[in-house]
Amino acid sequence: MDFALTDDQRAIQDAARAFADAELAPHSAEWDETKHFPVDVMRRAAETGFAAIYASEEHGGMALGRVEAALIFEELARGDVSTAAFISIHNMATWMIDRFGSDDLRARYVPRLATMELIASYCLTEPGSGSDAAAMRTSATRDGDDWVLNGSKAFISGAGTSDVYVVMARTGEAGPKGISAFVVEMGTPGLSFGAQEKKMGWNSQPTAIVQFDDCRVSAANLLGQEGDGFRYAMMGLDGGRLNIAACSLGGARLALETAKAYVATRKQFGKALAEFQNTQFKLADMATELEAARLMVLRGAWALDTRHPEATKWCAMAKRMATDACFQIADEALQLHGGYGYLKDYPLERIVRDLRVHRILEGTNEIMRVITAREMMRQ
Repeated sequence: MDFALTDDQRAIQDAARAFADAELAPHSAEWDETKHFPVDVMRRAAETGFAAIYASEEHGGMALGRVEAALIFEELARGDVSTAAFISIHNMATWMIDRFGSDDLRARYVPRLATMELIASYCLTEPGSGSDAAAMRTSATRDGDDWVLNGSKAFISGAGTSDVYVVMARTGEAGPKGISAFVVEMGTPGLSFGAQEKKMGWNSQPTAIVQFDDCRVSAANLLGQEGDGFRYAMMGLDGGRLNIAACSLGGARLALETAKAYVATRKQFGKALAEFQNTQFKLADMATELEAARLMVLRGAWALDTRHPEATKWCAMAKRMATDACFQIADEALQLHGGYGYLKDYPLERIVRDLRVHRILEGTNEIMRVITAREMMRQ
């Protein structure tokens, strides 16, 4: 058992940290305040390979593993949680097209997704089916050489701005086996978007409903086989959950570093807060929880990379543990700042807002417990 990173992994981690320090961290507060979607900056991230991390090299991907992806997203999120999280979603959609698309689909989309000339969104959740995703009602009906989509998807990151939408829709029987996956391009007749949602966090990325009204797409835009879309979506979410967990690590790490610096200089009752044992205990617990969460994420990433039969369970466990723990770390860091933590002069209130949604998306943490228990009972 070797916990050391390889030289290549350290180089990848260093590159992500340098990009985050130069391109994300200086603008994070402004993007949050103005609700700016930094497409130009994300395209510069793509120049470093961060838009197609685990897509194949054939069409411009980096062909890295999930361990490397976790390292990258932790570093990017330390610069800006919200933007890093969107890049993770783009990576998930890109991987699905690269992994399950036909040769034509892959050649048509993946090279431009890898450069972020095209930006991708992932469309699974619906207004009436969140945790029960297999109960989706968005339909796709075959009509000659086309599929006609009707329905809507909710809480879609990038909606209205993204160029490509990976959409799960019902093509057959009730339940997961009747669901297929499609690639829908911006500008397709019948594709429209709701108003931008007013959110607690994740303000540097747009979020809206995606609407399909007799939206006609070519049969060539079907991903893989008809009826396999839900399976593809769940495979994408195994990695997506690790990505979001890694983004939580980055936000929590920045919160802990900020708190450590603050308590070293802030004085109360004649001495620095860092001299009080209660403060030291809090910092020690926060650091321990952060390290434990990171180990869980890397274990899940290793399981995906090695195609371990329990990979889904490990990914669910890592997502649940890391997003809960990291939110708590950020909240404790805010508490250590007292009233100053509540002000936008410090990054704590933004980190708390951005990390809160990680316990909901990519499957709520309650669903992570369901997956974990279900997988345990199968053994």
